[in-house]
Amino acid sequence: MAIKFQDIVLAFDSVSSGQMYEQQAFLNKETGEIYWYSEFGDDLEDLPADIDNEKHVEIPHKNELGLGKSLALNFAYRYLPDEADEISAIFRRKGAYSNFKAILDEKGMLEKWYEFELQAEDEALREWCEENEIEINE
Repeated sequence: MAIKFQDIVLAFDSVSSGQMYEQQAFLNKETGEIYWYSEFGDDLEDLPADIDNEKHVEIPHKNELGLGKSLALNFAYRYLPDEADEISAIFRRKGAYSNFKAILDEKGMLEKWYEFELQAEDEALREWCEENEIEINE
């Protein structure tokens, strides 16, 4: 069954909105249904008893696809080489992403970062779908 790529993107965005395992989503590859779990709430539906079988796959967090800190550093070294060491140091402290984005905004590169990040996420998710034998449609 072909799954809407946008549904996978939505689940990925939700899972990646916090720390790993705070939010989880599981895709049933046979039906296309997505099941949600949050450690913060009880308002989400119960996960099916067979969630651990091969027909279900957990939607990855951005860090599992190399789309966290490493992507930001890749961007910095590519587009802001003079600030790359400073940006690298930022990621060793709390508040890294807000400080990173403040530098990008100051340098007029924030929009470029969002485009770069979106393209990298799209490519990584499509590759993940292929690896997990998930047929997608637009």
